[in-house]
Amino acid sequence: MLPALGAALFAVAYYLLLKLAPAAPPESATMEVQKAFEVYGWLLNAAFVAMWLFLAFIIVRAVGAFVFYLVRKRKGQDAPSLVRDIFSLVAYTVLVATVLKYFYPNLSLTALLPTSALLGVIIGLALQDTLGNLFAGISLHADKPFQVGDVIKVGEWTGVVESITWRAVKIRTFQNHIVLFSNSSLGKESIQVCPRTNANARVVFFSAEYSDSPVKVIHIVREAVREAENVLRHMTPVVRIRDLGASGVDYEVKYWLQDYARHNDTDALVRQRIWYAFRRAGLTFSYPVQIHIERGAEADGAARVLDGISGRLSAVDIFSPLSAAELKSLAENTSSRIFAPGETIIRAGDTGASMFVVHEGAVEVRVEQNGQRRTLDTLHEGDFFGEMALFTGEPRTADIVAVEETEVLEIGRSAVKRLFDTNPDLVESLSHVIAERRAGLSARVEQAPDEQHESAGIIAAVRRFFGFD
Repeated sequence: MLPALGAALFAVAYYLLLKLAPAAPPESATMEVQKAFEVYGWLLNAAFVAMWLFLAFIIVRAVGAFVFYLVRKRKGQDAPSLVRDIFSLVAYTVLVATVLKYFYPNLSLTALLPTSALLGVIIGLALQDTLGNLFAGISLHADKPFQVGDVIKVGEWTGVVESITWRAVKIRTFQNHIVLFSNSSLGKESIQVCPRTNANARVVFFSAEYSDSPVKVIHIVREAVREAENVLRHMTPVVRIRDLGASGVDYEVKYWLQDYARHNDTDALVRQRIWYAFRRAGLTFSYPVQIHIERGAEADGAARVLDGISGRLSAVDIFSPLSAAELKSLAENTSSRIFAPGETIIRAGDTGASMFVVHEGAVEVRVEQNGQRRTLDTLHEGDFFGEMALFTGEPRTADIVAVEETEVLEIGRSAVKRLFDTNPDLVESLSHVIAERRAGLSARVEQAPDEQHESAGIIAAVRRFFGFD
């Protein structure tokens, strides 16, 4: 828009100047008239020079905009400001020299070279640091060791690159401080670069007791870390033994990040996930401290935990047909699992043979519909999920994700099989409860199943799954 407007103004002004161009003075004109004509012609010539220089400015702007638009379209990012400035400087110099040579053919540009050389020496000495930054900036733009958005470490400073100019590079540290490095000083430093388009790795250390199986530790930690936010899913974390320490086995876990600028938060999240994974799997961190536990106190604590689990299961409607003794037996064979906020407890499509009761905390039921993640419901303390996988072996139908730190009680197939072996009538009783629950859920989504047929089908599926047919 602006180049077109400038070209139109140039055409109008040039036309007016042509109209104002005087004819040659008559031969009989006096000396004063001839001098007036000469001054007028010189001014008019200067106006033409100014107009052509204005046109040269428009041409450089238009060509530069077009060229760097193609560069941005091809590379997906703007050309460095230093490159654009150098292009403009060279183009302006060439066009100005061309215009001056055209209108002033007797002007000798070479006569200015000795003076220019002397002036260049003086300016070079006075601007030594500035020129050093300029040429170092040219080298940075040519080599492109890092880009805006990359994480770099220079000396003691680490941060995200915010700008790269002809004079300096600006980074923002993870303490939200701004640090400026002159280009000349960067050229003398070793720079560690973590490109934003690269799969940058991090390593976190932890330890476990010698009594814990290394195969189990490695599997548990690897699965916990790969589900953490900002960890690349397509690159499997590597867990390996780093050393056999004095108090335990030292491990390291290596994983790759989507956004390296968030590595501090991700490291903290990975450590948190490892803690929860250890807690669920019954693993123990090693530490050089000896703790004496009173066996009587330990037994009392276990009894209180068992009573709490029994109390929670007794309030779950699906277990209402169970007697007190059967509830106690079920509680003794129930495992407690703790999940961190955001962790996936079960995943849709997975096979399983256990159900869960929310003991503390809350979880969300999520499904994928038309490529979008949707939350169907939020379950709180006393709610349960996954019962169809436990009683019939059906695959999981939804993702269950912890909303906050959540403790769930996991009831496995072996615990229920033990109850069915001692009381076969429970198959029919529990199947009726499951059928009623499914009928209620169907009513919420405006379906109308045949409850009697549904109950009979579930009874058959339960008996077949537990081998009673």
